[in-house]
Amino acid sequence: MSDSKYGLLGLGSHGPEVADVRARLAALPPDQLPDRPDLLGGPAADDAAGAGPDPAVFDETLERAVRAFQQHKGLIVDGVVGVETFTAIDGARWALGDRILLHTPGHLQRGEDVVTLQERLNTLGFAAGRVDGRFGPLTEQAVRSFQRAYGLSGDGSVGPDTLRAFDDLRRSVSGGSANTLREREQVRRSGHSLSGRTVVLDPGHGGSNTGAVAHGLVESEVVMDIARRIEGRLTAIGVAVVYTRTEHTNPTEEERAALANDAGADLVLSLHCDSHGASEAGGVATFFFGRDRKTSWSAVGEHLADLVLREVVARTGLENCRSHGRSWALLQQTRMPAVRIEAGYLSHAGDAARLADPVFRDTLAEAVLVSLQRLYLGDDDTATTGVLRLGDLRAYLASHR
Repeated sequence: MSDSKYGLLGLGSHGPEVADVRARLAALPPDQLPDRPDLLGGPAADDAAGAGPDPAVFDETLERAVRAFQQHKGLIVDGVVGVETFTAIDGARWALGDRILLHTPGHLQRGEDVVTLQERLNTLGFAAGRVDGRFGPLTEQAVRSFQRAYGLSGDGSVGPDTLRAFDDLRRSVSGGSANTLREREQVRRSGHSLSGRTVVLDPGHGGSNTGAVAHGLVESEVVMDIARRIEGRLTAIGVAVVYTRTEHTNPTEEERAALANDAGADLVLSLHCDSHGASEAGGVATFFFGRDRKTSWSAVGEHLADLVLREVVARTGLENCRSHGRSWALLQQTRMPAVRIEAGYLSHAGDAARLADPVFRDTLAEAVLVSLQRLYLGDDDTATTGVLRLGDLRAYLASHR
């Protein structure tokens, strides 16, 4: 694909890069693109003159295929091929064993073969970390540990000998997720208090990217204001807060995830507002990392997403649009639990009126604070959703010192 892959390809685009995307999608195995439309055309797609569709034109058939792929991969379903979607399409063609895998700093191998590798390593108890489809240093370390345990050279690359070892073990070991158990146990052992932890706040968009704009509100400004209110409450109980951006910057999702990892954060909260062409669409939704509920999944992230959703709905009355697993870069590439909240629709008159109210924004901030603390209370969490306040948390923490 040409340099235009770093831009956007959508309905009406044309050129060799469109033909490349079409060919890549058409070549994917059924498990990577189920229920695909006829991308290359056939007798039924031919027009009266007998000519099939132009492969270099981004038509409605290709858009449906892109949307189906995005839905299957847990990406944002917009029918547009940007960097993240193209990277996922390119990586989906690889099955474990198709190529030698190794860690190359600065040029990480990505693909479904890496996903399978990470899932197998985690299932066997060799900590490859978050299943993100990127052959990074943690995956290499897990491969070396596996190789040494199996009597191999331990060079960190996945070639024929290592693949044979995996095949031998696969017959006797299946199921479970050591990474999920490890994540839960880490939270349980870390104590009840939110105080002393590091939380990354990720207000969406920034700089020239304003996000949604409707009813006199600008998404990037709204979420930054909500983030400031959350920050004030967190710092009041001794939590260190790190921002992924300023008012004037707009890092990529990968850069935001890297910042959180470098900060050694305990949690990441990404703040957004939604928008839709249908003015009646409204409500709050939360998102966590989840490709499946076996190995490519953050159980703690899902639990936190549910806590945030329930507290916000109980305190604000916003429509409950549920919690969803996604493979978005920020959720997938962070090493700690990460949750994204879509706090209402700016395109919905009622939601927008609420979001314009400073009191409502304070209520959202309070809901988030309580949710973060409740994550660490575990079995001691007996409070009714929607009733705890900052003063209650201070009193509880003081009594457990």
